[in-house]
Amino acid sequence: MNWIIRTTKKVKFHTNLQEVLKPIWDNLGVYHWILADLEFTPNGQPIPINYDQDFFILNHQQFEQLYKSSPQIIWGIISAVPNNLKPDTSFISNLSAEDSLVWEPNHFFIKESILEIIAFDSGYTIVKFKEKNLSDKFKEHFQEQLVDLQKFNEKYIGKA
Repeated sequence: MNWIIRTTKKVKFHTNLQEVLKPIWDNLGVYHWILADLEFTPNGQPIPINYDQDFFILNHQQFEQLYKSSPQIIWGIISAVPNNLKPDTSFISNLSAEDSLVWEPNHFFIKESILEIIAFDSGYTIVKFKEKNLSDKFKEHFQEQLVDLQKFNEKYIGKA
């Protein structure tokens, strides 16, 4: 339930949220979103993130605005968490998409998240799921465009 989007055949560019989340978007209305360590290129539309803060906690409506505006997320950690979660913000500003743990299957930077997307230098989009049904929908949509994170590690990073 840990994936890397291998190519950009189904997405215009890596970590285009609208395209990455398309197969599961209808299932994500009951979550808040934590975004940390962001580097992004906006497309000219107003968005609820900027470079003035280390992290953002967005409700669904705010995240939907970001989702619909299609900025390119170059670096970042994006986590879907239950609406009722009161996250411990003391550690969020220290999260880094360059941390070697991004490559670890089933490692979630925000332990309560049900989904994490890691944008790694606009070349890799890593998507991790805790819920099998979301992972299955995602896999069905992207099919051969996905590589299992564990298999990727074994082939390219030498981790078994």
